[in-house]
Amino acid sequence: MKQILVVDDEPRIAGIVKDYLERAGYGVALAGNGADALAVARARRPDLVVLDLGLPGMDGLDVTRKLRTLSNVPIIMLTARVEERDKLIGLELGADDYVTKPFSPRELVARVRAVFRRIDAAPERGDLIRAGPVTIDKRRMQATLADRAIDLTPTEFELLATLGRQPGRVFTRAQLLDAIRGVEVESFDRAIDAHVKNVRRKLEPEPRKPRFVLTVHGVGYKFTE
Repeated sequence: MKQILVVDDEPRIAGIVKDYLERAGYGVALAGNGADALAVARARRPDLVVLDLGLPGMDGLDVTRKLRTLSNVPIIMLTARVEERDKLIGLELGADDYVTKPFSPRELVARVRAVFRRIDAAPERGDLIRAGPVTIDKRRMQATLADRAIDLTPTEFELLATLGRQPGRVFTRAQLLDAIRGVEVESFDRAIDAHVKNVRRKLEPEPRKPRFVLTVHGVGYKFTE
């Protein structure tokens, strides 16, 4: 059974989320603040974290930063902040997805399932992708540059695999969103820019002068040929 940590300081919302996730077949632990969330994450090592950004004291962005020093556990943000900039900050810190409050619990369950589908997808032919010095092993969810392992979140890995599978092909932001989240998930195009920024920071020797993940201005991105 997949284990999910739900972090929200509003007991009513946390209870509703817990109820829906348990009905969907997941185990759920709750935390009401950032310190407790980090303690539970260290002790239980959840498979996914649902994290409210508007926590008292240590807010959700601070918790995300701390979690990313511990592991690449998938993080879905809950946010009442409607500004695109706030969502981008969370994504750039390493969150995989976000849901805007007020939200449908069924939509949140669908997002959780989508993340686990990406992680648990059955291996297929062509799951070992080599693009220049970059090797992408979808079976093991691992990427390497020469002999150096690249520590990617599930969303960052799927983005790199999508680009690396077809070097030279130009993908629009919308196509990349479909590939990493599914067409049923509503999002905004600049979310891809945040994930690309993270991939470049981890993969590129000089992130500001990328060699592998290239921008095609006015269109989207491609992997170098």
